[in-house]
Amino acid sequence: MNSDFHRRDVASYVSTNIPSLLQSPRAPGDPKTAPMDFDQLETFLEVARLNSFSRAAERRFRTQPAISSQIRSLEEEVGAKLLDRSGGKVSVTASGKLFQKFAEQIVGSRKAMLTAIAETERVPRGEIVVGANEGTCLHILPEVFAEFKKQYPNVGVNIKRADYAKILESVVDNSVDFGVVSLPVTDARLTVVLIHRDELVIVAPPQHPLAKMKSATIAQAAKFPLIVPKIGHTRDALENLFYERKLKPRYTMELDSSELLKRFVAADAGVGFIARSNVLEDMRANALAAITISDATIRRDLALVFRKDKALSRAALAFIDIAVKIKGVDAAAGRK
Repeated sequence: MNSDFHRRDVASYVSTNIPSLLQSPRAPGDPKTAPMDFDQLETFLEVARLNSFSRAAERRFRTQPAISSQIRSLEEEVGAKLLDRSGGKVSVTASGKLFQKFAEQIVGSRKAMLTAIAETERVPRGEIVVGANEGTCLHILPEVFAEFKKQYPNVGVNIKRADYAKILESVVDNSVDFGVVSLPVTDARLTVVLIHRDELVIVAPPQHPLAKMKSATIAQAAKFPLIVPKIGHTRDALENLFYERKLKPRYTMELDSSELLKRFVAADAGVGFIARSNVLEDMRANALAAITISDATIRRDLALVFRKDKALSRAALAFIDIAVKIKGVDAAAGRK
């Protein structure tokens, strides 16, 4: 009963409000601008959230001139300046803030409409958007996405690669449905579902002295030039360990890519630290050796995160279920 009422309510709101909100105020036959569309609204909301045309262009996979053109068309149609671009900064004007409120309602109602219609058919449809970093996209999620697409071929999957902070930001501002990030996650606005257990290991080329050892201490690894991430949980955990042990590591390279880190370690440019699951294929190919850290355990457990107040579609619930079932095997193995 409640579900049917919600669907009728959404459909009524959409049919009553969206046409009038999207109606162009220009005179009939005026050829200057085309009526605004959802794509333009989503672009405006992205620029407004990020206060940046260039970052919005990256998120929307567009060129910056294309983003500027969409905003210009919107401003021409509503007859007001929505974004202030003076002084090299982007800020939302008073008219822009009013426009932003209605744009969020329109885009949200459209999504609710599509979800409600899909729900009535009892078949997951639409799209899910997932944010994850490079290593997670390459080594943890492929089998999850493959199984999900096998079971639900009508649901689109959009993957946005980003670092930890940007993923959480995207989850909070609703530009992605889910994020997959390393624990801990302390934001009280988010629901956190553990899907994968992992730990950090030392990686070295097969011919390296450390490669002959089954395990090594942090101090033994710190004797060699180190290749480390520029920022993030791994870097913070390593810095804390080095400080606690009064070690003075020699950083030979600081990288923002786990795949680059592995490649430079394989080339014998230094020793690195990486999640064990990210190096399994390299170990099988004898390109890298993974050495257990004997005097410390640095967890790299991964969780699926989403907003607590998010109304989850059937597709979203199905994705959570598949991720937990498939990666739950890893979680069990990690406890053994």
